[in-house]
Amino acid sequence: MMKRAIRKSEETRTRILDAALAVFRERGFERATMREVAQSAGVAVGAAYYYFDSKDAIVLAFYERSQAEMLPSIRESLSRAKTLETRLRAVISYKFEYFKPNRRLLGALSSHTDPEHPLSPFGREARAIRDEDVAMFERAVTESGVRLPATVRPYLARLLWMYQMGLILFWVYDGSKDQERTSFLYEKTLKMLLVTLKIAGVPLLRPLHRLAGELLGVIYS
Repeated sequence: MMKRAIRKSEETRTRILDAALAVFRERGFERATMREVAQSAGVAVGAAYYYFDSKDAIVLAFYERSQAEMLPSIRESLSRAKTLETRLRAVISYKFEYFKPNRRLLGALSSHTDPEHPLSPFGREARAIRDEDVAMFERAVTESGVRLPATVRPYLARLLWMYQMGLILFWVYDGSKDQERTSFLYEKTLKMLLVTLKIAGVPLLRPLHRLAGELLGVIYS
């Protein structure tokens, strides 16, 4: 009896979450109301608030579910990849495909970048998701055997995460056909990034390594 009740509760929560995402895509996040979400899910407004106390809570649940669904596929791809390039593509390219149905929704949410906002990917509420994401980039770097100066190496995974976020932000606002401009940006910047990492160990660049390490230390302190 208890298991059945738990399963029913999980099914109701999932139904509300799915209905909310559909409403957000149709109406826009800002315009949508919890009453509309409840109506779309076929539940009472009170029931919708029981599972999610706000629209923000629904979005955070969407982030969490997305992460949980993506991780197994990305980890499997990382285990098969051989180079840093293929590993980075395993993470970033998969996210473009996964989030494609919700590109407009991500665009609407992209205005909440202030770390103090509960929906910000840089905020406290998203820290667990962010840390898991950074860990995937750390794995990609470590398993690729990339050698970098000690002043820079500790920050590389977080820098790659920021690179990914910049690409996604450009993508959600890209009005070109099939987001061709994003594809061009992705290909060119990835090549530039890989070349930069390849020459990073050149001794002549050591003064820059020191300066870069000091700068990153201030940013991530």
